[in-house]
Amino acid sequence: MKQPLSRETGFEVTNLEELAPMADYSLMDHLTPDPDATSDGVDHRPRQVFSGHYVPVRPTAIETPEYVAHSEDLFRELGFADSLAQSDDFIRMFSGDLSLVPEPMRKLGWASGYALSIYGNEYTQQCPFQTGNGYGDGRAISVLEAVFNGRRWEMQLKGGGQTPYCRGGDGRAVLRSSVREFLAQEHMHALGVPTSRSLSLYVSKTERVRRPWYSEGSHSRDPDQLVSEPVAISTRVAPSFIRVGQLELFGRRARKQEHPRAIEELEQLVLHLIDREYSGVIDQTLATPTKVVMLAQAFRGRLASLVANWIRVGYCQGNFNSDNCAAGGFTLDYGPFGFCEVFEPFYQPWTGGGQHFAFLNQPAAAEQNFKSFCSALRPLLNGHEDELAQLDEIQKGFPEVMQAEMERMWSAKLGLKDFDAELFRELMMLMTRTPVDYTIFFRELSSVPDDIEPLKQSFYRSLDEAGGADSEGLLKRWSEWLAKWKCQIGIDGAGNGSRLREERSRDMKLVNPKYTMREWFVVPAYQQAADGDYLPLRELQKVLNQPYDEQSDGVEHRYNRLKPFELFDLGGFSHYSCSS
Repeated sequence: MKQPLSRETGFEVTNLEELAPMADYSLMDHLTPDPDATSDGVDHRPRQVFSGHYVPVRPTAIETPEYVAHSEDLFRELGFADSLAQSDDFIRMFSGDLSLVPEPMRKLGWASGYALSIYGNEYTQQCPFQTGNGYGDGRAISVLEAVFNGRRWEMQLKGGGQTPYCRGGDGRAVLRSSVREFLAQEHMHALGVPTSRSLSLYVSKTERVRRPWYSEGSHSRDPDQLVSEPVAISTRVAPSFIRVGQLELFGRRARKQEHPRAIEELEQLVLHLIDREYSGVIDQTLATPTKVVMLAQAFRGRLASLVANWIRVGYCQGNFNSDNCAAGGFTLDYGPFGFCEVFEPFYQPWTGGGQHFAFLNQPAAAEQNFKSFCSALRPLLNGHEDELAQLDEIQKGFPEVMQAEMERMWSAKLGLKDFDAELFRELMMLMTRTPVDYTIFFRELSSVPDDIEPLKQSFYRSLDEAGGADSEGLLKRWSEWLAKWKCQIGIDGAGNGSRLREERSRDMKLVNPKYTMREWFVVPAYQQAADGDYLPLRELQKVLNQPYDEQSDGVEHRYNRLKPFELFDLGGFSHYSCSS
């Protein structure tokens, strides 16, 4: 184990020579490589991978890379100097060229296979071989695992070129999607939601690819043209990138006894997951069956908490399959995601997503992924009836745990000591009927207003328009709800309980952000970035990384606004395909 950097020394990494001693490749050193892999990592064509936990792959560097942005917050956490992001050796490595990295860093990266379950149903159709053995990291290549300040991190290039799992794709990501993921990961971290992180973003000044996307002003559900877009590589960082789908793949192979080492490889992967993600809660000296049960219980809690946090901040994963579900219990794979603006229980940003992955259906989707997770673990408990029974009970208990997390979350958003189902149901009806902006409404409510006037800043229609012939009735119901709510939090009069009002307001503002990642802010940022102007992106990055703060008047005027009506139902602004 390499010695971590010490914050106490004040030492900052300024080049790869100083970073290299922190390298520690636990996955490559302790898990099994694909026995059919090439030794040089030139393995860029679709093929079946029958066994092994990873394939060594040489990334494909983007041409003439240029610095776009980096996460100053993450750099500080890692002990990196900001200047490192624009140094030649760092740019070379994190735009895909590992040929000159100093030892003990390695000149090969790695990609992993995983299975796919959609809402608990196993699929192999997405695999070009119809077997599931060709599905996995098609354009994500990990290039470093290291220990910084006592924490282990894995760094993965998104858009790093083809792998054996590319399924005929070009292995590239475009600047548009890379900007979205780069911003979203750090925004979610700032919101207090467990997530993979963003390290850096580089764009090629010469390399472009063609992708389906929307023409200007298009209201089409699906992209209506092919556009040429700049290629980019973003580096995402996490304790590990082990997915539920990865466990599924090895669980399936063990269940079907697809090769002699199948059960051994499943156990290796599960124990590696525990070491990487759960070492602080699971004793390493315990027997494997006991560890498996503890893992299921720990992941259940993390997953339920994660999804409740998504809903707290208005985030919708859009495509919450098992392969997009991190086994460490954090947000992973920012593809067809979005943040709810106009409150809609079945908000779904992805045109191919379906209602089962919609905003308030995410707890049910999480339950299906947890079912797949438990199913993947079961082969390790064959012959251990007590532990199998415990695993079954843990799985059955997911809805109850999820419901408790949701009630706790809604109570916090509303400043309530205990969840009030009737008060909550009435609010959901009013928010839907009016309708309201999800983020602005809860932030205005956090000021504990005397009447509903401040709340009207979040209304997309006046109460006359929303209520129609019953506009007075709708106004009355809003006023009655507000009065009931204030009574519930202990504020029963306009001038009473000023100290309590301040306390409630302060606590609510800690869980109800003021700024959210609105797509109509992101679109001009990536459009201008494509023209070489990165300042709007960096400005937006700073705003989103302080989502709970009261920022300047200029920032508030520009970024704390209702979505313009002309952008409703506009392709690329209100909905988008998965193409990236």
